[in-house]
Amino acid sequence: MRYKSYNFCVEAVRIYRQWLEMDGARRRVVATDSTPEGEANLVGSNTKSLQSKRQLGVGEGESSSQHRAFEFAGNIRSSQSLDDAPWDDRQVWLVCLIARIANALLVRTYFNPDEHWQSLEVAHRIVFGYGHLTWEWSSGLRSYLHPLIFALLYKILANFSMDSSWFMIKGPRLLQAVFTAVGDVYLFKLSRRVFGERVAHWTLFCQMVNWFTFFCMVRTFSNCLETVLTTVALYYWPTCKNSKLKPRSDSLASHRLALLVAGLACAIRPTSAIIWLYVGVTHLIGISNKAELLLFELVPIGAIVFGATCLLDRWMYGKWVLVPINFIQYNFLSAGGDFYGSHPWHWYFTQGFPTMMLSMLPLMMAGIWWSREWWLAGLMLWDLGIYSILGHKEFRFVLPVLPLALMFTGYALAILERWKEKNSQETFDDANQESNKRSKSMKYGIRKWSTPFQLVIFGLLLTNIPVALYTSVVHQRGAEAVMEYLHKEALEGHVSSVMFLMPCHSTPYYSTLHKNVSMRFLDCSPSEQEGYIDEADRFMSNPVAFLSAIYGEYKNISSISRPSHLVLFDSLKPDLHDFLEAHSYKEVQKFFHSHFPVDRELQAYVLVYAETSRD
Repeated sequence: MRYKSYNFCVEAVRIYRQWLEMDGARRRVVATDSTPEGEANLVGSNTKSLQSKRQLGVGEGESSSQHRAFEFAGNIRSSQSLDDAPWDDRQVWLVCLIARIANALLVRTYFNPDEHWQSLEVAHRIVFGYGHLTWEWSSGLRSYLHPLIFALLYKILANFSMDSSWFMIKGPRLLQAVFTAVGDVYLFKLSRRVFGERVAHWTLFCQMVNWFTFFCMVRTFSNCLETVLTTVALYYWPTCKNSKLKPRSDSLASHRLALLVAGLACAIRPTSAIIWLYVGVTHLIGISNKAELLLFELVPIGAIVFGATCLLDRWMYGKWVLVPINFIQYNFLSAGGDFYGSHPWHWYFTQGFPTMMLSMLPLMMAGIWWSREWWLAGLMLWDLGIYSILGHKEFRFVLPVLPLALMFTGYALAILERWKEKNSQETFDDANQESNKRSKSMKYGIRKWSTPFQLVIFGLLLTNIPVALYTSVVHQRGAEAVMEYLHKEALEGHVSSVMFLMPCHSTPYYSTLHKNVSMRFLDCSPSEQEGYIDEADRFMSNPVAFLSAIYGEYKNISSISRPSHLVLFDSLKPDLHDFLEAHSYKEVQKFFHSHFPVDRELQAYVLVYAETSRD
């Protein structure tokens, strides 16, 4: 088994290396270093290396290894080596799109309720007339802008009679896969703009391999679309005084486009303003025409986006609702999010973000130090720091800065890839001969990696791919599988009503069932009432007493009140076995869910009970 896994990784790396090099090798004009032009290029590269080293402040008293380390970092952006031919953006887009579609089709697990309950469930209600709105919508904490994107998809499916189970489940994730592919391409372009072509290649590699990106980005969270829009806006953002972000030729038009996209990110998720507060303030500090920027660009564009969003919400809510103000007031000023749990202030730094980065974390830190791109690094630190102030913390809240971390990881890989070559004390002739050898090898799309660098790549693949597949295909898959089963049963007329005896929002709802039957779950809406205990907690404290209180005495439950199907986790089976058996409920289906505790205890299986007879 280990031998097969090793062979799989070797083959994956080989295919990626061929894709990485071959296309550029076929289209580039290979410079022959034996010619005067080639010698001039090499001398120019060495001159730029010396200049970069002086700019970084490397003194004569420092060790030679430090000299070379800083020289590598400086040269990544300034020099174009034989294998740095630019990739065609259309080919990058095609590869990213295919990869993300495959990614979306592989994901079959449940992560967080908001993926369904704050987007798809709302969209389903808009288009098909039934679906559950959580308490956030009655409180005006959510904008309809994000759900309407998927409502449009549902409307198209309904008009063409394509609203089958497969399209209703896979369609939204496939649409999000297209958005994610756009984000991948713009991350590639952003990395190329900041660090150069070679770093962009490795950044794209990290984006595709990172386990959390694979696991989360094709899901229908508003955070995922926020991440895409943030990456796009950063690419179009003009140069900053303290950043290596190269200026754009169309700086005025790109600046306005960046503000527009950033405004949309804030409209979809108001907390995106945390990122753009940092970007905007640092940009204003470095320019002289502050008043012009504020009065003629920021205010008009911001007013257009804010006004359009308010009008949209006025239409959908049926009244004036200022979602950004309500959202910030509840989550920042009143700490309402703490109702769903809180974490220590350092959680993002010690657990959250390191978990998202996994084995890429050391490379990210090295990339920050070697690149000395303090502006983007400061943006990451600012975002993590502000979110650390809040008590309630989740991985997806800091998802928008994950691509920046992966860009620094790509920078470190680009340096390590050339470490062996650049670290050797070679003469000009030796360097020229080595360059000629590499020129010949590049004709066939082959580039030799040092053994330590190959081990680094194998390490990234071996630590990220298994985790990505396990979390996307295995962990918590029962929550989605049970709804697909109930959908098929409902189509055949076997389901009249369903009750979910599990923590609230533990499964998708009408957006997956896609059948207008009566369903009920244990409510967990927050309350300002002192000492309030929600239904889910009351049920977990005494399941039998809770059910008896709802449906009548223990032995006198009316058949009319009883649901035809009950859904619960196997951890509750010992407590409810006698109750269910006494009232003619029989276990009819069992779905694997998890190997590890998810909520309060191990929820290994999702069980479905059906009523076998009626009084």
